[in-house]
Amino acid sequence: MDEFRKTDISPDEIKSVLEVLDPDGERPRNVITTSGLNLRFGDQQILSGVNMDFPRGTITALIGPTGSGKSTFLRTLNRMNDKVRGFRHEGDVALEGRSIWSSDQDLLDLRRRVGMLFQRPNPFPMSIKDNVVAGAKAHGIAKGKQLDVVAETRLREVGLWDAVKDRLNDSPYRLSGGQQQLLCLARALAVGPEVLLLDEPTSALDPLSTESVERLLRELTPALTLIVVTHNLGQARRVSDNTMFFYEGKLVEHGATNDLFNQPRETNTARYVNGLMG
Repeated sequence: MDEFRKTDISPDEIKSVLEVLDPDGERPRNVITTSGLNLRFGDQQILSGVNMDFPRGTITALIGPTGSGKSTFLRTLNRMNDKVRGFRHEGDVALEGRSIWSSDQDLLDLRRRVGMLFQRPNPFPMSIKDNVVAGAKAHGIAKGKQLDVVAETRLREVGLWDAVKDRLNDSPYRLSGGQQQLLCLARALAVGPEVLLLDEPTSALDPLSTESVERLLRELTPALTLIVVTHNLGQARRVSDNTMFFYEGKLVEHGATNDLFNQPRETNTARYVNGLMG
C-alpha cells in the first residue's frame, strides 16, 4: 500500500501537467480534435462536416433538439458506435494528435482514456466496492490492497464514501438512483481517464442529486476534460465553459457558453436557447 501511495500525484502536480500550453502559448492544448467528421447509419446521414477542438481541462455542453446527432457524435469519440449496424464515418477524430481509428489504436486503452457515463445508472451486478475497482483490475492499474485505496479515493472524490463505507460489500442496487450514478462516476474515474463523456447524466435524477452531480463535474476540471450531452439548457449554462449547438445533422454554432446563449450568431441557435423550438 505504501508503494501505491507513493505513486499518487498531488493536485498541484496534476494541475501543472494539465496546464500545458500550445506552442503559441496562448491557450490550453486541445485534447480531442474532429476534422471533417461525417457520421451515418446505412443510408441515413446523421452528422456532416463537424470540425471542433476540445481544450484540455474544460467542459463542453452539446445541445440541440432530439435527433440532431448529439449522442451519436458523443459516442463516436470513444468508438462506442463501431459495432452498431450500418455505422460509417468519414473524416477523423484525433486524441492528442493521434487518430482514434489508427490501425495500432488499442480500443480498450482508448476507452480507458476516454471514459463514459450514461443517461441512466448502470452498476454492475457485484458489490459496491467491486463496481468501483472493476476497471482498475481489468487494466492492471492496481491489485490486492491497492484496490482498497482506489475504492476509497474514488468514492471520496464523488462524495459517496461516508454513505457506503460500512457496506462496501452490499449490492449497489440498494442505493438511490443518485447514489448509483455517483457510483458509476467513481467507477469511470478509477481508471484515470483524460476525457469523460456524459450522455444526459442527470436526466433520471431528482433536483438535489442533479445539483450534487453538477457541482462534482465542475470540481473535476481542470484535471479532466468533460463533454456533456444535455437537454437541460440551464444545466448547460451552469456547468459548461463552451457549448455546441446541433440542428438537423449539422453543428450550427459553437463557442463560449455565455456568448452562445447571450449573443447567438445564428437564427436557429437563438430560437433554441430562447425556447422557441423544441
